[in-house]
Amino acid sequence: MESNYTIIIADDHPLFRNALFQSVHMAISGANLLETDSLNALLELLEKEPDVDLLLLDLKMPGANGMSGLIQLRADYPDLPIVVISASEESSVVTQVKHYGAFGFIPKSSDMRTLIAALNQVLEGEPYFPPGLVNESIPTNDLAERIAALTPQQYKVLGMLSDGLLNKQIAYELNVSEATIKAHMTAIFRKLGVKNRTQAVILLKEIND
Repeated sequence: MESNYTIIIADDHPLFRNALFQSVHMAISGANLLETDSLNALLELLEKEPDVDLLLLDLKMPGANGMSGLIQLRADYPDLPIVVISASEESSVVTQVKHYGAFGFIPKSSDMRTLIAALNQVLEGEPYFPPGLVNESIPTNDLAERIAALTPQQYKVLGMLSDGLLNKQIAYELNVSEATIKAHMTAIFRKLGVKNRTQAVILLKEIND
């Protein structure tokens, strides 16, 4: 398949990212392939590249916080097809990925033929999920909607909170004042329906269990 698609590969494991890069290049000749290894780097790349056709996302890379990273990306970029590529191949994981708005799921154990077929199917506008691994009866999740309500900057602050950083450290990392971080905290707590940072971090972990 030859194209001028722009595809981002977001994975923090260099060996797998390189293997996936080669596989995608073989599957889709002429595609513009971009790579990134963290959620922050991915967000910066998406700001610079407004016309991305497909995002191949690892749930476990730094800053992604599992399912909550997918939820936030889905909220910020509703028109961007996101396909999760993960080593976690349990039915519960695949079901959650679909429930939270991914356009597809490709197990990292997939052989080349399966990978190429899945990529072509997705780029032709048809979702791809491994047969038999999706439970359609999963209930809606109010917590996902609350996380999706956060702005990209608020989500970034929440991620740093979960990493144990103090307000002063977060302000330094984001190059803003502590007052700005406190304002973000207030908004985060209100949107998540919690009273303090401990409760916020527990909620973030809850959605990835």
